[in-house]
Amino acid sequence: MLSVLRTPAFRRLFAAQVVALVGTGLATVALSLLAYDLAGADASAVLGTALALKMVAYVAFAPLAGVLAARLPRRTLLVSLDLLRAGIALSLPFVTEVWQIYGLVLLLQAASATFTPAFQATVPDVLPGERAYTEALSLSRLAYDLESLASPALAAALLALVPYPWLFSGTSAGFLASALLVLTLRLPKPARGPGERRGSRVLLGARLMFATPRLRALLALDLAVAAAGALVLVGTVTLVRVTLGRPAGDVPLALGAYGAGSMGVALLLPRLLDRLDERRVMLTGAFALPVVLGALALALTPGRGAAAWAGLLGAWVLAGAATSAVLTPSGRLLRRSADPADLPAAFAARFSLSHACWLLTYPLAGRLVSRGAGPVLPAAVLGGLALLAALAAARLWPRTDPAALPHAHPELPAGHPHLAGAGAHAPAHAHVFHIDALHHRWPETPDGGGAGPHRRPVGVLRSGRFRPPGPGRSGTRRPRRAGRPG
Repeated sequence: MLSVLRTPAFRRLFAAQVVALVGTGLATVALSLLAYDLAGADASAVLGTALALKMVAYVAFAPLAGVLAARLPRRTLLVSLDLLRAGIALSLPFVTEVWQIYGLVLLLQAASATFTPAFQATVPDVLPGERAYTEALSLSRLAYDLESLASPALAAALLALVPYPWLFSGTSAGFLASALLVLTLRLPKPARGPGERRGSRVLLGARLMFATPRLRALLALDLAVAAAGALVLVGTVTLVRVTLGRPAGDVPLALGAYGAGSMGVALLLPRLLDRLDERRVMLTGAFALPVVLGALALALTPGRGAAAWAGLLGAWVLAGAATSAVLTPSGRLLRRSADPADLPAAFAARFSLSHACWLLTYPLAGRLVSRGAGPVLPAAVLGGLALLAALAAARLWPRTDPAALPHAHPELPAGHPHLAGAGAHAPAHAHVFHIDALHHRWPETPDGGGAGPHRRPVGVLRSGRFRPPGPGRSGTRRPRRAGRPG
């Protein structure tokens, strides 16, 4: 998997991601301490509002990333956003009011919501091979998991030497280092899709997500991950401290178990995806999530002591593994479902819509856990939501999902450039199919995938084979003969 680091451009991109993530982790710890200084006992409420603002920024501003990434030089955009984030981080130690925290956090997360999709869309440009890109996705997932483990430990070590406001300087240094690394890269110029109109990119990403069957399934999978992940991130502290009555030091151990499970699967996925398709791997992970939450409710019964603690750790390892099985291959689906020029819009829309799922499940998990009814109710509700989402994904994602699909263009004239090579039977042809300016609806597939109840494209038989239209096969229904039964 480390072989992709031999590519200089990706090596610098990955290093930029790592240092920026470390800086973000330091900011998370420092922001918690700053909130306590300003709000005292209300610090949790302040952090909860800041977290909600983060999700709002991700949902609202990420679609703009697709527009900016398509219009501006990619390197200029990424470096500018890193510099903006560095400046905001340096401003945080000087705030004196809670509302100032909210304003700066909103700006910081708006910049991150624009940076991340543009960064993700850059990786396929420097690693065009499928295997190399899969390894890059696994490395990226490992970086996120390691950040969740390493940044708190690094912050604790630094706090033994310096006051917490200096952690914001570390955050700023991380963003500046990321900007310098990106500045040394040569990145491709943004391309424009066929027939693209100015302003059309704002909604292009959402149209891609909702019109492509496999991407509709991906949104359902994101909801399943958000349902289980919200219980992990919001409920672990209560499950450890209240339900099990264990010391505060066991909270990071439980979260570390979740990260360890995720990292383990991320390491295995490049080889696994050589043998299995994404659909099987991702759906298996999605259906494992409600099973894990159900087992957790049984494991945390009162009076089990050490066995309950082991059950929680085991459940979080499995939940992390299932989450990684769903999330890590998702970039492959996006790359397979969009033209290169449309990838920034696709990544931006997925980033925004997936965080909308978390915006739903975070407060739901918080309310359920805070009711004090133990783990059964949160696990049942969130596990049920994850199960429904997994079932929806299995229904939305066709079992046969080829890249090339036969379809027709009755709206195009016979001499249109898109129909070049279609032969005498134009406008019916087959090629790798993406939703774009010339393809607005997904063609029907033999197992039911497609845009919905509309006529099969010209030349598609019930068996799924493609037969170009010939004499008497124009794709229109022939009139019945007189006296023929209807």
